[in-house]
Amino acid sequence: MAAGEAVAHADGRLRCPWCGTDPLYMAYHDHEWGVPERDSRALFEKLLLDGFQAGLAWITILRKRENFRRAFDGFEPDVIARYDAARVEALMQDAGIVRNRAKIEGAVLSARAYLALQEAGTSFSDLMWEAVGGAPQVNRPRHLSDIPAETPASRALSKRLKGLGFKFCGPTIVYAAMQACGLVDDHLADCHCAHKG
Repeated sequence: MAAGEAVAHADGRLRCPWCGTDPLYMAYHDHEWGVPERDSRALFEKLLLDGFQAGLAWITILRKRENFRRAFDGFEPDVIARYDAARVEALMQDAGIVRNRAKIEGAVLSARAYLALQEAGTSFSDLMWEAVGGAPQVNRPRHLSDIPAETPASRALSKRLKGLGFKFCGPTIVYAAMQACGLVDDHLADCHCAHKG
């Protein structure tokens, strides 16, 4: 098998090679990654987590995800938007999350941008899904090397998000969120998830 192709696992299923053999990572690959998500709060959570992941391995964030959910009040934008300097400082002391001040403060600013968008009459879900015309973009690459780090759609969405005041939403982070939320389905053609439905 060529490098970057789907890999056979002990359960007999072929999976994208990036999930390795960690049970948590394999479950994420099988049941979340590439599955269309329409809920605005869930989309917001994934965008923030992808921002926290910048410079780190996704498995690091996945292992800390429940800690993040606890620390960030279930990623409820209306709650996060009210965080003050004392709350940011408390988060900086929380060993269960990624303690990066710029990313924590960015999450607060992104929550405020989310609420401003909502108040203007646009849901975060609608904003995200507009980037792909409202329907999942199914790619079915043959190799990992066929999957881009960013696309024209992620660059356009990144620019729009930044213009609205969202932080840590460069085109690579945005493309990772698009993949995670099923706006884009980049499961390899031989992966068992490519044949669902």
